[in-house]
Amino acid sequence: MEAGTSKENERIADWIPEEHGENGRDSNTDPSSETDRCAPWSPGSEDLETALAPGPQPAPSSRRRLQDGDGASVGAGLRGWGGASFGAGKEELQHKRVVLASASPRRQEILSNAGLRFEVVPSRFKEKLHKASFATPYAYAVETAKQKALEKDLRAPDVVIGADTIVAVGAMILEKPVDKQDAYRMLSRLNGKEHSVFTGVAIVHCCSKDGRLDTEVSEFYEETTVKFSELSEELLWEYINSGEPMDKAGGYGIQALGGMLVEYVHGDFLNVVGFPLNHFCKELARLYYPPRPEDLRRVRHDSIPAVDTFENLSDSEAGGSDPGQSAKGGRGGEQADGDRSQAPRALDAALNGADSRPPFPTGLLELMDGFKASKVLFTACKLKLFDVLKDQGPLQAADVARKLSTCAGRTEQLLGVCAALGLLEKTRRGYGNTEVATLHLVSDGEHSLQGLAEYNDAHVWGVFTRLGLAMREGADQTRGILGAMEEERLSQNRELTLQFMRAKHSLSKLTAHHVATAFDLSRFASACDLGGCTGILARELAQEYPRLQVTVFDLPEVTELSGGFQRGGRQTERICFVPGDFFKDSLPEADLYVLSRILQDWPDDKLHKLLSRISSSCRPGGGLLVAEAVAEEEGASRSPRLRTLSAGQPRSPDEHRRLLQRHGFRDVRVARAGDLLCVVLGTRTAP
Repeated sequence: MEAGTSKENERIADWIPEEHGENGRDSNTDPSSETDRCAPWSPGSEDLETALAPGPQPAPSSRRRLQDGDGASVGAGLRGWGGASFGAGKEELQHKRVVLASASPRRQEILSNAGLRFEVVPSRFKEKLHKASFATPYAYAVETAKQKALEKDLRAPDVVIGADTIVAVGAMILEKPVDKQDAYRMLSRLNGKEHSVFTGVAIVHCCSKDGRLDTEVSEFYEETTVKFSELSEELLWEYINSGEPMDKAGGYGIQALGGMLVEYVHGDFLNVVGFPLNHFCKELARLYYPPRPEDLRRVRHDSIPAVDTFENLSDSEAGGSDPGQSAKGGRGGEQADGDRSQAPRALDAALNGADSRPPFPTGLLELMDGFKASKVLFTACKLKLFDVLKDQGPLQAADVARKLSTCAGRTEQLLGVCAALGLLEKTRRGYGNTEVATLHLVSDGEHSLQGLAEYNDAHVWGVFTRLGLAMREGADQTRGILGAMEEERLSQNRELTLQFMRAKHSLSKLTAHHVATAFDLSRFASACDLGGCTGILARELAQEYPRLQVTVFDLPEVTELSGGFQRGGRQTERICFVPGDFFKDSLPEADLYVLSRILQDWPDDKLHKLLSRISSSCRPGGGLLVAEAVAEEEGASRSPRLRTLSAGQPRSPDEHRRLLQRHGFRDVRVARAGDLLCVVLGTRTAP
């Protein structure tokens, strides 16, 4: 892809007419059919749903395309990009006890060939992290790598290296197949399409301070794009029957027979094998010997020859519980455009000070295009596309258009973009839901996020269009992002209230179990969930603690509609709903008060008023449990900060601790709840 531009952006860009006034017919439509003519669409000009309705359609020649360029493959070569720096970094490791927390023979071979001395102590960490709690596949890979490295007995080693490689199609992570039929499903999903291989790497430095172990973790990830050829059923089954797919994530190994399935690789080949050696070497150089400006000027005159290619296609493990795509960087020291693999000559020139051109801003361009993908997702949800495909799929585009009463040409484009985004999969039989779509985008699914998508489309989308006004006037334009909506709006509009409740219900299902189990709450006999909405968290608390009585306290218009969200339409015996306003009305008595995603929706004056009321109502020995998106260190994921663009502000764990202490709570403890939330528990002391 051109300078690392994502495939989904290519598909979305293909949809945008160059000139809105030029009309024509889609090459896939019947010239005699007026109903298959579609209106031109561009972001911001009109709703995407409108474009799916009958109307004139732009000629294919008027569309812009992002060209699919060749990505550079930078293998294991150490010269040209700063081999001297790596040599020095490697020398540092020669005097340390280095442990590789991996049993992968291919990782061992890659590092051994690079001249690194290490011991192999396979990690016992069980890879059972909840994938849905991670915003991206690479975040899951990095966290797994870190847990593998930190699981080791860290008293003896100086350095522990952990790694985890995964295969991802869109947002879906492919595990090792459980049987041949599962392997066939995986390989069919990859057949003829691009997918990503991510490797997360964690380097843990250990030292002893004041008689206790201290660790410092450096982590990064590498991404490589792999494209499968169009493969026949016969070839797929021939490969499956060889037995090779059964111990490989994604069901293939690129360094062995699986190589015959691959049409091309964009990025680091060794990353697909199981370890991104090139990126690892650069990380060592950065950690141990960061370049000084005078060093870069001096290197320009050294006699290091330029290298056109660094290819080391040594036999290495691919796919396996280990596969990866173009370098996108990780936390710490990486640039916003992602660390895509550069052409070797350009990389050599940059490190020798001969090229001052800035890196291509891939990540920035993808960020600018991100709203298009969101709108496609929202439109598909609004049309109930995933419901139709769940009940009747796979279907051809024309059949989908008939069932949705939409334009055939535009519907096919919508389906194509959804497939590029990893929401649908396309086979010869037509389009069908991916596992992610079936799990989270079908309306009646247990873990459906349909309500959240519809609410974001109907309300939050407009809220963010007014963000500039909020910046200029200081007005709170972002209220209503799953939080403190104005009471009068809720009370006056039943449908708006239901949309808000569906959205919060969807989001709460992802985190309620994590919040309920973050601490042992068995010492409490009663709990009150303030702003508990549909009672999702209350049900989790009641399920985890059989003697706990739980009260959900929320606005009257919310509690009135809460019955429709209960399983079977009935509340459990140990859960009751009480209407009221936690700023005005007396709070129900309870041993434990709970605030989940509440504090960040309010400005400081309201926040302190609420905490003061809770503190006054809470008996000594009682508790306050707070769950909020947390403000992380610099360079962390942007997602929590986007979710907390509201009247309040995101806070760090220490800030939450001090906040509770200020209002009379002591023994304040902090825990993480998945990838989204920080949970804080404080105990009320005597006034």
